[in-house]
This record gives sequence, C-alpha cells and structure tokens, in this order.
Amino acid sequence: MAAAMLDRTHRLERSQFVERPLPAVFAFFSDARNLEAVTPPELRFRILTPSPIEMRPGAIIDYELRLHGIPFRWRSEIVAWEEGRRFVDIQRKGPYALWEHTHSFEAADGGTIIHDSVRYRLPFGPLGELAHRARVRRDVERIFDYRQSVIERVLPPGPSTG
Repeated sequence: MAAAMLDRTHRLERSQFVERPLPAVFAFFSDARNLEAVTPPELRFRILTPSPIEMRPGAIIDYELRLHGIPFRWRSEIVAWEEGRRFVDIQRKGPYALWEHTHSFEAADGGTIIHDSVRYRLPFGPLGELAHRARVRRDVERIFDYRQSVIERVLPPGPSTG
C-alpha cells in the first residue's frame, strides 16, 4: 500500500474556450510545429523531426528541451487520431515514466473548447514522488498556464467564429 502511494500516476486537466471555429483550432494543433509556440521559452523546446510531420496513429515526433537547465531528448508517438475531434500522444522516450496527453476539441456556441488531459508518472518511485510534490507538479501546471495564455494570443477571435 505504501509503495502504491509513492509511485502514483498524476493527472492534469485543463479546458479553454477560444472564439475560433473548431476546424481552425484543430488545424492549429494538428501542426506539430505549433508546439514550439505554446511552450515556455525557458524550456528551449525544439522539434528535431523533419517537416512535414503527418499526424496520424504511429507518427513519431522527436524533440529536445531543457528542464531546469538539464537537456533532454523526448520522443512522442501519436497513438490515436480522430480528425477534428481528438488525438493522443504518448512519450516513448523522455524524463517521465509515463506521459499520455489527450487533446480533445469540442464545437461550442461561438467557438471551440480545447480539453487537455495529461496522465503522468515520474521515475524513481518514492524519490520521483517527492520530486513531484516539491517541484514537478508546479512545473507541469506552469507549462500549461503558459500554454493557455499563448493560445489566447495566437488564436484570437476571428471573423469566422459566427
């Protein structure tokens, strides 16, 4: 029981409304290059996979970033793809023991609701859980806070929200 408490899967849930039509919002998130624009600059995020990246189940995206100055290579695989509705990426290589990010999109009156659901677990058992409590949880939340603020700027209300 104690071991299960110290080696937990965590969840982050976020939703955001944007005054843009679903096709435009989905198109923005379907372009892997836009991930650089919505990632905090201090992470020095850079996609390594050559363009164009065809988003579909089985697509692999390699990138590098820095977490607290430590360089990491990260590999994601798109494991689910439902055009105009949702997609799921899973970390295949990187700093987490588990990272599964579900992006879903829902048409709403006057725009689109973007849902992010992330399940993640740190390596190193009890030490990873201590790191989560001390810093990682806040880091993940801060990254998604930044992402939400940038999305408001890069997907402003447009003439076709009608």
